[in-house]
Amino acid sequence: MIPAEKTMNIGIAKPYIGDAEKQAVMEVLDSGQLAQGARVKAFEEQFAAYHNAKHGIAVNNGTTSLIASLMAHEIGAGDEVIVPAFTFFATAASVLSVGAKPVFADIEPDTFCLSPEAAEAAITDKTKAIMPVHLYGHAADMPRFKAICDKHNLALIEDAAQSHGAKIGDDFAGTWGTASFSFYPTKNMTTSEGGMVLTNDDEIARRLRMIRNQGMNTQYYHEVIGYNFRMTDISAAIGLAQLERLPAWTEQRITNADYLTETLKSVVTPVTRPGYRHVFHQYTVRVKEGVNRDDVVKRLNERGIGARVYYPRPIHEQPVFQKMPEYANVSLPYTAKATDEVFSLPVHPLLTDEEREYITQEVNSIC
Repeated sequence: MIPAEKTMNIGIAKPYIGDAEKQAVMEVLDSGQLAQGARVKAFEEQFAAYHNAKHGIAVNNGTTSLIASLMAHEIGAGDEVIVPAFTFFATAASVLSVGAKPVFADIEPDTFCLSPEAAEAAITDKTKAIMPVHLYGHAADMPRFKAICDKHNLALIEDAAQSHGAKIGDDFAGTWGTASFSFYPTKNMTTSEGGMVLTNDDEIARRLRMIRNQGMNTQYYHEVIGYNFRMTDISAAIGLAQLERLPAWTEQRITNADYLTETLKSVVTPVTRPGYRHVFHQYTVRVKEGVNRDDVVKRLNERGIGARVYYPRPIHEQPVFQKMPEYANVSLPYTAKATDEVFSLPVHPLLTDEEREYITQEVNSIC
């Protein structure tokens, strides 16, 4: 038992940059090849191989990986894309960015991922894609989403920003459709900033490589409208070093999550669907009936525990969407309930045993 008067300072995330990453960056700087080059190609190949995917296309951040994925599927004005509202803003903003309309569907109450039933019910003759999010590191129900998309001839675009290495049986999240990953510093691995698209479709991969490079496959021959979404070799060098650490970090996240689940008694702990590997980008709990979530988070923060709420306001209630009349009366009851009740606790792989004990002691005391 840790003395009640003792406090710690435990962040919700703790990005790690070690000697291998620093040496890799210096080698790039010394080489003079700073823009997209050999290290980007190596990172693409190794990240794709880790997930058993055919193609990896590196880009400069997670948001552009979503935008490029939508563009590669030729989704634009007049089209609809079904998305959850309980996720980071970029999921829906990427749809707006290509001129299409996000259509919000409700989540599953246990995994917090997009509900296949709700998504299928939202399909119209304008629907061109479904974009499930593997939220907090737990994969969405991809076998069902794959079946729905095949049935309705829709593109399946995975927002895999939080799910590096997550699995359904033997299959990785990010290999069921066109999948977008983020390497922001707080993710399970980082390139400082960066993103990656995985696909097994040769033509989608070809389009993605043009879109991220000003619409070119051959220099000064522009086949499509494209942008500078390229990743630098500096970022890729960091990513290659981080990818080597990812398996061990993933196992430590799962170990930390198992400890929290076994020890926490005052909150509703996260589920892992049978046969799934949850990689715990976040360890997200619910307060019990009658407990004020925001008060709990405030008190934990005062005790030095970096509890955070992901996400305190659903996307359809964000000011930019409330200016659009079509989103004024959206009803998503499971989303609303999660928004009021969930918060996340530190689960990153650098937690010490003492820090884990302190977290569970304080949560059980405060809730």
